[in-house]
Amino acid sequence: MGDNVLTTDEVLINNGDIEWQPLALTLVEYPKGDWIGKFFALISLAPFGIGAGFVTLILFRRDLHTIAFFCGTLANELLNIILKHLICEARPLARSNLYNEYGMPSSHAQYVWFFSVYVLYFFIIRLHHINNNNIISALWRVIIVGSCLTLAVLVSIGRVYLHYHTTSQVVVGGIVGFMFATIWFIVVHRVLTPLFPQLVSLKLCEMLMIRDTTLIPNVLWFEYTKSRQEARARGRKMASLKTTQ
Repeated sequence: MGDNVLTTDEVLINNGDIEWQPLALTLVEYPKGDWIGKFFALISLAPFGIGAGFVTLILFRRDLHTIAFFCGTLANELLNIILKHLICEARPLARSNLYNEYGMPSSHAQYVWFFSVYVLYFFIIRLHHINNNNIISALWRVIIVGSCLTLAVLVSIGRVYLHYHTTSQVVVGGIVGFMFATIWFIVVHRVLTPLFPQLVSLKLCEMLMIRDTTLIPNVLWFEYTKSRQEARARGRKMASLKTTQ
């Protein structure tokens, strides 16, 4: 059994021709033993959770507005890459080859502020007419928007705390995200939304079961009531079949 154990030198020799490169996109460092740093490191992974949520929503809901929102996040990321390579400002702390790209503006800050501001616009402008007198509905809106804005603040603070960005890089990232969210919401609300009825009638959209729920005032309530009606109708049909048998 001892003959099968490789020494440290043998491992180094065997792996000598292989250069291992960590995936810096998801790797976040924090000072060992610093629980605040660990908290901010976990918070900084929020954009990946948001992206996974987008993919899930698109697969299960297949709504054009959700797809347009997601396309906005991709365009926002592309804008960040372009700005970084135009400005070429280094990060405050060198981390070997893990983060060799530029730091101005902060992609994390730009992403979370784009997402949060877009959600804010969506609830204020797109959903302003839904259940205005419903306290529970209003409370949920405050919780959702407040949670998004709080997340944006925490991610921004964390990027500075962990020395991935300077304060100016985070502030500029937040401003760019805010501005692009405003522009993209106007494009979606004023330009793309009127085209949604024509888009869903295309053969490709019909094959992929892509839908437009813009004219439905409360999608959650609509789907809830429709599912209850369908369940009751099927229940009555099954009961009648058992009676005839």
